[in-house]
Amino acid sequence: MARETDGQTAGGLLTDLVQQFTGLLSTEAQLLRAELRDSVDNLKSGAMEVIAGAICLLAALLVLLQALVAALAEMGLGVGWASLAVGVVIALFGVILLKRGQSNLSARTLAPTRTAHQLNQDIETAKEQVP
Repeated sequence: MARETDGQTAGGLLTDLVQQFTGLLSTEAQLLRAELRDSVDNLKSGAMEVIAGAICLLAALLVLLQALVAALAEMGLGVGWASLAVGVVIALFGVILLKRGQSNLSARTLAPTRTAHQLNQDIETAKEQVP
C-alpha cells in the first residue's frame, strides 16, 4: 500500500519529481543554446578583430614606413635606422591587436561554463532528492 503525503502517493510524488526534472533539463538546454550563441558572437568578434588588426598592420606598415623613412632621412638619419624605428612601432601595435583577438578566440571564453556549472548543481540536487 502506498503511503500518502499531503494527499499524494509516493508514485505521484515521483511523477512530479520526474516532470519537474524534465522541465529543468529543458530550461538548461535553452540556457546552453543561449550561451553557445554568445560564444559564437565572441568568436565572430574575435575573428573580426584579428582581421582588422592584420589589415591595419599592412596599411600602417606601408604608409608609416614610407613617410617616416623619408622624414628621418631628410633630418639626417640613415634610411636603415628610420626603417627600423617605424617597423618596431608598427609591429608592437599589431601584436597588441592580434593578442586581443586571440584572447577572444580562446577555448576558455567560448566554453559554456555557466551551463555546465548549473547542470552539475542540478545533478547534485537531484541526487539529494532521491533516497
